[in-house]
Amino acid sequence: MNSLTRPGLRRLAVAASAAFLAGCASLSRDGGTDDVARMTQERIAQPAPWKRDQAAEATQSEVKAVLSKPIGADAAVHLALLNNQGLQASLAELGVAEADFVRAGRLPNPGFSFGRIRGGSETEIDRSLSFDLAALLTMPARSGIESRRFEQAKLQAAMQAVRLAADTRKAWYVAVAAAQASTFAGQVLGAAEAAAELAARMQAAGNWSALDAARERAFYQDAVTQQAQARLLADTAREELARLLGLWGPSLDFTLPDRLPDLPAQARAPANAEADALSQRLDVLVARHDAQATAQALGLAKTTRFINVFDAGYANKSTTGAPRENGYEVSLELPLFDWGGARLARAQASYMAAVHRTGDVAVKARSEVRQAYASYRTAYDIARHYRDDIVPLRKQIADEVLLRYNGMLASTFELLAESREQLAAVNAAIAAQRDFWIADTNLQFAMNGGTTDARSAQ
Repeated sequence: MNSLTRPGLRRLAVAASAAFLAGCASLSRDGGTDDVARMTQERIAQPAPWKRDQAAEATQSEVKAVLSKPIGADAAVHLALLNNQGLQASLAELGVAEADFVRAGRLPNPGFSFGRIRGGSETEIDRSLSFDLAALLTMPARSGIESRRFEQAKLQAAMQAVRLAADTRKAWYVAVAAAQASTFAGQVLGAAEAAAELAARMQAAGNWSALDAARERAFYQDAVTQQAQARLLADTAREELARLLGLWGPSLDFTLPDRLPDLPAQARAPANAEADALSQRLDVLVARHDAQATAQALGLAKTTRFINVFDAGYANKSTTGAPRENGYEVSLELPLFDWGGARLARAQASYMAAVHRTGDVAVKARSEVRQAYASYRTAYDIARHYRDDIVPLRKQIADEVLLRYNGMLASTFELLAESREQLAAVNAAIAAQRDFWIADTNLQFAMNGGTTDARSAQ
């Protein structure tokens, strides 16, 4: 009998020791936010800081320092990571996942019951102290599951931070480009107004037909509408950027640069883009952790398939006029109707679903990186074409028309019309430059973050 019970006792002692050590788990100082900051630093070269209550004053001072000068793209990303309330809420919610992890690693509380029955001259008192042995034995496995879920929560928070950085960067490009377009729309309006006024004077003097004068007035009216639309687009883009930055009140008076950054000298090379995406994309890592956690949960489901409730404890009983009775009691739920097959089948189905989801995420990641690079390369070629060919050619034509005008070989209206064409070409070049930087941001997010829509650059 001893040879049969001693190995079981040893296994129980080992499990109890492991559970006791796991029961020493405690809440961390940072709640997992340091790991999130590290992951964002590795992917976007900026951390995602958690704005704690005691650091609120220092945070506001840093926000004011950033707003005191024109905000560049990198500064906008830093400000969004620091001041966006939605991201700060997600970082704070990491504490919930950590609390679940710590709780799973704590020893279960014992149960105590007390009963007193009195009849006639006799009093009967029952006392018992019980302990959930099943929870004790499965605590290491449950702690491992919650640990993976905590890691998954950190990955999801990091993915939200990387997505916020990408959205902020794109909003910054759109806002700066819209402000440039609004400025050029004002210049077009000025040229159209001058042409319309000149046409009206020449018509009054009898040197210009009513048809030509009406055409100039119609172009001026179109320019008025286009400038209003450009101003609205600039205001809308600025508000979108302000929302992402978490700004309101007096902080809305922030300033932006006058123009977009220049194009890089060379376009990025694809290199090992697909392999890099699979190794560092946060949505791929989240899917892998989900599959691993589900697999571990399946192992726990097999372990506890037949044991749903297993309590053991000490009990004593005392009756008036009789010696105290001591002993122990064990409660075990008998699997007469539910043998755990449904729970096991559910766990297996969940695991297979997680495996297939991981494969689906990997296939989409490869495709999205290829698509994002194609959009990036096309946007770069178009923007460079405007910069190197179209805008210089339009400037050359405008200079030639100006020479002809100075030599009395071209009319004032030809000069104004060519100026309008040159401004339109510059405006299209600004849009192409904006689309390139948005495509560049989409490519970086496709490499590091998760799903992106390459068509958003349009």
